[in-house]
Parts: sequence; structure tokens; C-alpha cells
Amino acid sequence: VRWSGERADIGGVVYSAGRDCVIKVWNPADGSMITELKGHGHWVNTLALNTDYVIRSGPYAPQEDRKFKDLEEKKEAAKARYTEALELCGGERLLSGSDDFTLFLWRPLASKTPITRMTGHQKVVNQVAFSPDGRWFASASFDKSVRLWDGRTGRYVHAFRGHVGDVYQLAWSADSRLLTSASKDSTVKCWNVDTRKLQEDLPGHADEVYACDWSLDGQRVATGSKDRLLKIWRH
Repeated sequence: VRWSGERADIGGVVYSAGRDCVIKVWNPADGSMITELKGHGHWVNTLALNTDYVIRSGPYAPQEDRKFKDLEEKKEAAKARYTEALELCGGERLLSGSDDFTLFLWRPLASKTPITRMTGHQKVVNQVAFSPDGRWFASASFDKSVRLWDGRTGRYVHAFRGHVGDVYQLAWSADSRLLTSASKDSTVKCWNVDTRKLQEDLPGHADEVYACDWSLDGQRVATGSKDRLLKIWRH
């Protein structure tokens, strides 16, 4: 599920996807379905928006130490950051990943036809995630790879290889330079997007690592594992 910032007149729109292979677009104000997006041939496992980071962080930009006097000022700052992000990204885009090994890039409120269909993974696509600046997106797969794609066009850029087990989850640093992946092989790997190389290998867990996430300021990474431990790593 993803909650979009588009259509502010109805409080945004909500995207959902599942085993019926269909992405549904909902009006949260009255619960009605706006449209359906079809194309995947199997379950849709994951959705991401190129505005996810700015929606999540609201008025708080990591590079600023700004104080707000009231809630209204926070709302205005959040709206301004969202609008700026849309301009930089060329509009809001939705990304979907599926059990059919493919990804689709959409402009869901403009067309039912995807911008592009992306292939290359040899197994299930488990998660997709846009970089905070919207320039890139990445996909994690059970084929043990992490793939990097152009955030506007969906053009394939690079495959990060090094995991020896399924890759479960991804997370981007706030500056969009580092990409972290969590894997069945019990490791967390941090990839440098500029050099296309492994920056850090974090092998501290004793079992499969299911989840990872960066702090909003880009200083720390949290990971959760089947070993029942939550670890915090400092960048």
C-alpha cells in the first residue's frame, strides 16, 4: 500500500496491490475505486513512489536545522518540499514489482498504460525503492541481486552482486548516495551508487536479515533479523 500526495482535494490517493495482479487506485475520502492498473502476470509484491521520502519526512529536510513556530508553518513547509520534489522528478511516479520477475513504472493518474516494463531479474522481485532525490530506483530479488534503474525512464543502469542468498529489502541514505540491502545470507551490504561498488559489508547478524532502514538524517541504519536482534549501525 502507498499513500500519494496527489489529488490533495480528496486527501491524496491510495494505491494497493496484491495476489490478483492488479494495482488499484482509491479515493480515501469516500472509499471508492478511481481506477485499476493491469499488466503484471503474477502477484504484485511491492509498490514505491518517487515522492516516498519527502512524504515520509514532511517539513524536515536533513540538511536544515529549521524550527517551526506552529503546525500551520509545518504544513506549508511540507507542501513546499513536496512541490519541489515533484518538479525535480518530473511528476509523481509509481513503481511496482512482481512475482512475474518484472517491474512496471507508472504515471497512474495520467494513464492506465505503464511508462515502461522492466525485465532482467531471474526470480521474484521482492522490493522496490526510489532514491530520496528520485533520480534512481532499486529492486531487490530472490535471484540474489540488487538492480539499479533510472528513476524517470526505467532504463537499466547496473546490477549489484555479492549476496549469496535472497535479497529481502532495500533502503536508501538521505543523500541518495548509498543503498543498503538485507539478505537471507545473514548480511547487510551497503552499496555506493556513484562508484557502483560495495562500500561496506555488515555481517553481524546470525540469521536471515529481513528488514533495513536508514534514519532520516542519514547517520544510522537499523536492521532486523530472524536472530531476534535489532541492530543499529552508524555511518
